[in-house]
Amino acid sequence: MVALDLRGRTALVTGAGSGIGRGVAVRLAAAGAKVVAVDRDADGIKPLADLGLTPVTADLSDLDEAESLLAEHWDVDVLVNNAGLQHVAPLEDFPPERFAYIQAVMVEAPFRLTRRVLPHMYRTGWGRVVNISSVHGLRSSPFKAAYVTAKHALEGLSKTVALEGAPHGVTSNCINPSYVRTPLVEGQIAAQAATHGIDETEVVEKIMLTSAAIKRLIEPSEVAELVAYLCSDAAGFITGTSVAIDGGWTAH
Repeated sequence: MVALDLRGRTALVTGAGSGIGRGVAVRLAAAGAKVVAVDRDADGIKPLADLGLTPVTADLSDLDEAESLLAEHWDVDVLVNNAGLQHVAPLEDFPPERFAYIQAVMVEAPFRLTRRVLPHMYRTGWGRVVNISSVHGLRSSPFKAAYVTAKHALEGLSKTVALEGAPHGVTSNCINPSYVRTPLVEGQIAAQAATHGIDETEVVEKIMLTSAAIKRLIEPSEVAELVAYLCSDAAGFITGTSVAIDGGWTAH
């Protein structure tokens, strides 16, 4: 495991109820951080309290309410913008309200949270902003207009934060996984199996992993370790970049 000591630091992780977010929250807590675990699923984050984390139920699509609920937690040293969702449809059939909803959760919410935590990071001269992007922040795919748009926007936001935060000891980076074994992806597997009339194993091998050299799903713990590294002092010179963890997807 990455040598990481976050004792005395506070981390805020969104989408912490399951998948990548949960893995990251637990990993940072294991490194000694006080972790604020945010998710709209109260039942999903409630068990994290037993691990010493602070669960906060907030729907990031309601930005004003989310900011209000998180008002007492702006003094954080590590922000992990992870919350996300997917909707698959041809562009001409894509519901505009769903497009707007996805932008709110995956673009405006990271913007709002980042602007709130930067003053504390600037005061202390140290901070880490880690944005969980995707290979779809670097590449596009058909039928995922909202998701691809949001991830590309998150890449731009992350780079801007890196440039503004550098004089203050704050780094900002994107992590770009391909398909991770999460409830979100497992739902997509089932949906595509039904749509194409094939077995779920074939969906993974023939559709999801076609572009990957390593033919397996990523485990959330692997993404969490990359987050841990970016939060370490050893990664202090890494900022404004996008780190692919994609089994060779973007090598094509």
